[in-house]
Formats: sequence, C-alpha cells, structure tokens
Amino acid sequence: MDRTATRFETDGEVTPLAALAFAVFAASSSAVLVRWSAAPSAVAAFYRVLFTTALVAPIAVVRHREEFARLSRRDFGLAAVAGVALAIHFAAWFESLNHTSVAASVTLVQMQPIFVALGAAALLGERVDRATVVGIAVAILGAAAMSLGDAGRAPLSDATGYGNALAILGAVTVAGYVLAGRSIRQRASLFPYVTVVYAACALTLFAVVTAQGHAYAAYPAREWVLFLAMAVGPGLFGHTVVNWALKHLESVVVSVAWLGEPIGATVLALALLSEVPDPITVLGGVVVLAGIYVTTVRRERRGGG
Repeated sequence: MDRTATRFETDGEVTPLAALAFAVFAASSSAVLVRWSAAPSAVAAFYRVLFTTALVAPIAVVRHREEFARLSRRDFGLAAVAGVALAIHFAAWFESLNHTSVAASVTLVQMQPIFVALGAAALLGERVDRATVVGIAVAILGAAAMSLGDAGRAPLSDATGYGNALAILGAVTVAGYVLAGRSIRQRASLFPYVTVVYAACALTLFAVVTAQGHAYAAYPAREWVLFLAMAVGPGLFGHTVVNWALKHLESVVVSVAWLGEPIGATVLALALLSEVPDPITVLGGVVVLAGIYVTTVRRERRGGG
C-alpha cells in the first residue's frame, strides 16, 4: 500500500480540521455548478455521483481489495442505506435550486447538524441538553424567516416554499448519511466505504432518472464538463474528505463544519450568478447559523457531551 493511496488514512499527513476546511471550500462550488447546468437536476446528480464512484472505485479495488471482504454484512448494508439517503439528499437539494434562491437552498440544507444531533440522541443515546433545544428552536425560527423572505420576494407560483421544503428534506437525509458514516468509519477504511456508498447512491439516482423519463446521453460537451467538475470538486474533494474526517471527529463536529458552505456558495452566487439575497433571507440565514452554533459549540466545549 503506497503513500498516495493511504494519505487520507494517516493522522500525521493531514489534520482533520484542515481537511474539513478544504472540503467545505470544495463543496461551496456545488450550487453554482448545478445552476450553470441545463440538464435535469436528477441527471446532474446521477452523473456527479457516477463519476465520483469511477474516481474512487479503482483505488478501493486495487489497494483495499481485502478490506472489502472484511466488511460485515451489517456494515455493508448500512453503507448501502447511507448511499440511498445521499441519493435522496442530492435529488431533493438539486431540485430545490430550481425553485428557490441559492442562499435559501444552501442555508436550509445546512440545517443538517440539528438533525444529526437529534439522530445521535435517538440512536446513540446521547443526551440533548437545554442549550441544544434552544439552538434547534432558534434555527427553526430562522428557517421560517428565510422562507417568508423568499415568499415575499417572489409570487407563490414560483414555488419557493416547495424549493425550501426540498432543501430541508435534503438536510434530513444527509444527516442520516453523516450518522451512518460516523458509525461505519470507525471500523471500515475510507475507499471501500465510499465506494459502496457512492455505488448505492448512483444506482438509486439511476432509478430516479429512469422513473422521470430523462435522457441519459443527449447533452452537449459543456454539460459533461460540469458533471465532471461536480464529481471532482464537491464529490471527491468535498464528500470524500468529509468521510475521511468522520473517522477522526464526532458527527456533530463534522456536520457543523459544513456551515461554511452557505457563506462560500452565496458569495459565489453573488459573483458568478448576480444573485443578491434579500435582507430577510440574509437575516434568516444568520439566525439559522446562530441556532446551529448554539446547538453544537457548547457540545464541543463539553468534549462531545
């Protein structure tokens, strides 16, 4: 096993927080790439994950073949479920970008630390203290303010409420994906795990594309470049690095690191799409972030609760 193949598994090579910062930077480009694409959202999501799978699978097969055999049936099944959850996240979030602003969509989908905290309490027996409850309430209030901000800016026929709801669904499903990853990554190496997850995700999105009746190949070269950019940036350097970090950091810590994504995505949308968020949306986003801050930071100061 050579140095290149194992660098993400070696504590001394890259610090977890530095890796997370890099992942958030890479993931911030996702919303703008989706907006630039003229392909149906399910198709863009499918090819993003398919190309990401193609990038990681050779490393898993060549360098970690024996570790696939050591995956228990339960872990393999959980990884597949995580992939399905990730597929629903992508399908819902990509579609939300067609109905609401980048600022609202990306910030609402970043409510996932709230659902991670709730899932950790329900599934792992971790206590939810008063500060966590207050943080959740504040974040929900901010999400409502963001929805009102978009509704006030555009007529109801623009379906901004539908787009906001899809973004929240994306938050719930990605929380399940993070919780599963935190559990399995304590036992499984990075590349075997993400190969199973991404393959299950790609198969689920393939079914979605088929059910929606979209074409698979009738796209210009520009679209294929965008699909590949989604795979390399937000896929390989975003989600894959996050999955590396899940072995070294608690799920709540990892999930809160994604809170930098709305900032980067909104700045990119302003610079590249000329999309200026209205004051209510900005205020609501700040309140959401404040609520998630309250939910997670006190937990870290207690050493994970």
